[in-house]
Amino acid sequence: MKSEPRFSGFPRECVKFYRELKANNSKSWFTEHKDEYNEYVLEPARLFVVEMGERLRALSPAIQADPRIDKSIFRIFRDTRFSKDKSPYKTHLGIWFWEGSGDRMECSGFYMHVEPPNLMLAAGLYRFPAHVVDEYRHSVVDGVHGVALEKAVRAVTRNPDCRVGKESFKRVPRGFDPDHKRANYLRHDTLYCWTESRIPKELYSETALDYCFREFRSFLPLHEWLVELIARSES
Repeated sequence: MKSEPRFSGFPRECVKFYRELKANNSKSWFTEHKDEYNEYVLEPARLFVVEMGERLRALSPAIQADPRIDKSIFRIFRDTRFSKDKSPYKTHLGIWFWEGSGDRMECSGFYMHVEPPNLMLAAGLYRFPAHVVDEYRHSVVDGVHGVALEKAVRAVTRNPDCRVGKESFKRVPRGFDPDHKRANYLRHDTLYCWTESRIPKELYSETALDYCFREFRSFLPLHEWLVELIARSES
């Protein structure tokens, strides 16, 4: 009986594909190299999603890892309708693991972003859905939830390379104390943490799973705080 294929790393041709795509971002070039995209990008990405999903569910049993395009694997085609940049293709690989019953992009989750020469790993919520904003702001100033947020941020930033973002507003929203000790968080309309580095050698072998999982596990406190926040906003 033939065994199922296992993730053995992203081949160097995956990184080479994105470098060349950045220099040749056109439909004709992509069509000519589509087989390379399927073999060197999509195939290992699907295996990575399956195996990383298994590991992440050991931390958060409800994590969703779906190796389809527009699920855990972001589509390569750019939405150019409202952009001055009409380049048709994204020059990075994005992989997303999310937790929650809502739309995948309205949930907190873990993210991998390969864009030569860098690798970024992140966790959190890229933009607060409308129904979460009010609950978030009241949680920030709450004596229990706000303290838990501070604790989560301290936990993830024990890694000196980890950053937390980001303050999007210049002023604290109306109705909240601009001198509150957590006023900086009130200026957020998103909350996530991330690390970024040059692509490590681990990416090219099965040890990419260990490398990424270590980072994701260190992000867990902020992810858990956000999961609880979203659950409160929906109750």
